[in-house]
Amino acid sequence: MKGLRKALLIGMTLGMTVLGTVGCMNQNAAPSNDVLKVGAISFAGTLEPTENYFSWAVVRFGVGETLIKFDDQMKATPWLATSWKQGDDKLTWTFTINDKVKFSNGKSLTAEAVKASLERTFAKSKRAKTFFNYTEISAKGQELTIKTDKEYYNLPSLLGDPLFLIMDVTAEADGRDIAKEGPIGTGPYVVSSFTKERAELKRNDNYWDGKVGFAKVEIPSINDANTRAMALQAGDVDMAVSIGPGEYGIFQNDKNFTVYEVASLRDVFVRMGQKGKLQNPDLRAALIAAADRESYAKNLMKDTFVAGKAPLPPSIDYGFDQLRDPNKYNVERAKELLKRAGYQDTNGDGIVDKDGENLVLDFYAYTSRPELPLYAEALQADYKKIGVDLQIKIVDYAVIDTLSQSGDYDMIISSVVTANTGEPVWFLKQYWGTGVETNGSGFSDPRFDELLVLGESANDPVARRNAVINAQQLMLDNAVALFLGYPKVNIVGNKKIDGIKMTPSEYYIITKDLKLK
Repeated sequence: MKGLRKALLIGMTLGMTVLGTVGCMNQNAAPSNDVLKVGAISFAGTLEPTENYFSWAVVRFGVGETLIKFDDQMKATPWLATSWKQGDDKLTWTFTINDKVKFSNGKSLTAEAVKASLERTFAKSKRAKTFFNYTEISAKGQELTIKTDKEYYNLPSLLGDPLFLIMDVTAEADGRDIAKEGPIGTGPYVVSSFTKERAELKRNDNYWDGKVGFAKVEIPSINDANTRAMALQAGDVDMAVSIGPGEYGIFQNDKNFTVYEVASLRDVFVRMGQKGKLQNPDLRAALIAAADRESYAKNLMKDTFVAGKAPLPPSIDYGFDQLRDPNKYNVERAKELLKRAGYQDTNGDGIVDKDGENLVLDFYAYTSRPELPLYAEALQADYKKIGVDLQIKIVDYAVIDTLSQSGDYDMIISSVVTANTGEPVWFLKQYWGTGVETNGSGFSDPRFDELLVLGESANDPVARRNAVINAQQLMLDNAVALFLGYPKVNIVGNKKIDGIKMTPSEYYIITKDLKLK
């Protein structure tokens, strides 16, 4: 517990250092007519969109755009593509590219430019192939044709993931350093300077979709939720992304601010590495049963979360209410499961042991999502009740990413958007599919993989939905992971800023529509 508090204190101190670079505290500060300041969680390690998940930042902050855009119901709507159609062979898709669009360097967006961008993405990103595989991409004028290796009924939605943002690849050939300078995209803003601690954007004077509200945008990376809230209160930023539950009420009751929130597609869950102690299903089930998720949602998160149960949140229609949780909160059952797994406190030190070794589990968390350390501390207290010693390790997200793939962990807490392309199969496959690079957990089940294939490619939408529901139930029955809760996501803004909107996908934050009222 002391280690966690120390780690959080360090995070707060670092946050204050970042805050000092934003500007002086000024309770009466008002937004500038030309500059928008946005307090955000970690902008990115680099601006290379094929690296890690950094493409999310490039799209979120108005630099890159994709062929389609998701509406509030996560349906694909036209963006850089004005229309699309699937061929009779079910393997061929044709997209009409908007002829009004220009890149930020003034070059016209053609189907050939889109083709080159998508081919670059597939060449540089292993993750691209987890969405779909193509056999051919061709371009003629404004018509882009993609032929796939198998039927993908939702290819347009898959192309809405930020990984597939469209960039001018000729800029890189001419010497542009994409990692440091950012891609030449089609969004309302262009990167003018970038470090991991701070990004600055300027208006794209060649933007194709109307007037852009601000001449300049400043984005300090403020990972600590308390520090983001302080910066917003002080007027050092005009809007802040993801205010934590501890500070939420402050802004709800302050007439100078507006809270924009939406039920999210996000799932906060704990992955369990099955290559060590946790290969025992009774032990995993005990850890799930010992977690008081209803209390976490109500008391810890102050009703800004829905209590967890299944991989997919209740905000999307994949059987949340009908799924059965075999390991709902029950401390006594958790203790019995530990005994069944061979763990008892034989020496009276309060920690269960087996073969002379206390049950000590390493639990990895990161601070950029404010709820994660709170959940970690709550789990540590609940596990103490059943004699499990949870050792919390606060690390950088890059460490999490490495551990996730290696499988060298006991438990990792994560916050992930589950239906980032409008469909949830990608999420289930990414973390638990057999042979997928990002599944380091050790979980592998042929039936689960079969259900994912059916959920991804069946022609009948009812069959797809049922396959996803059954895949979730298989996970619950096998105690694959602990699903803690599903947050409402939010942006809090100064009331003088117009055009702020939070969407379920969380993709579109800095847009052309942001402006002073």
